[in-house]
Amino acid sequence: MTIGQEYLKVVRERFLDMKKTAERAMEQLSEDELFYCFNEESNSIGMIVKHMNGNMISRWTDFFASDGEKPNRNRDDEFTNDLKSREELLDRWEKGWQIFLKTLYEIDEKDLLKTIKIRNEPHTVIQAIERQMYHYSYHIGQIVYIAKQIKSTDWKTLTIPRRKQ
Repeated sequence: MTIGQEYLKVVRERFLDMKKTAERAMEQLSEDELFYCFNEESNSIGMIVKHMNGNMISRWTDFFASDGEKPNRNRDDEFTNDLKSREELLDRWEKGWQIFLKTLYEIDEKDLLKTIKIRNEPHTVIQAIERQMYHYSYHIGQIVYIAKQIKSTDWKTLTIPRRKQ
């Protein structure tokens, strides 16, 4: 296996792990809890899902041929708490991940040093992948943190429980 093949294998696994982690956190919440905001400056899990969906569709649609910030994207709208149901939230979640993962799995090691644009700035494909690794892990951490705060002592840990190593 080459370094490029190993890199793609590892990042694909990490993104799938990330997705599953957020899903396991969201499964613990009621429908209302998915849309809970601590205050008017906070994001609900629903808002984070909308934002990730918008980002994934914009960045990963037509990945090699167009700028990753599509002109039809309304980023500000992604931070409105207007999803109405768990079903709608999960539909957005899956749609974004489907587009992202389809493109990620189409990338070959020969593509890793190609240049693409995001917001009119050049990025190698590796830089674009790592930019998303940072961005998506940031938001997955927020999803888990919000869910854990809501569930409090009813939280079912997603990793090794405390004092049980």
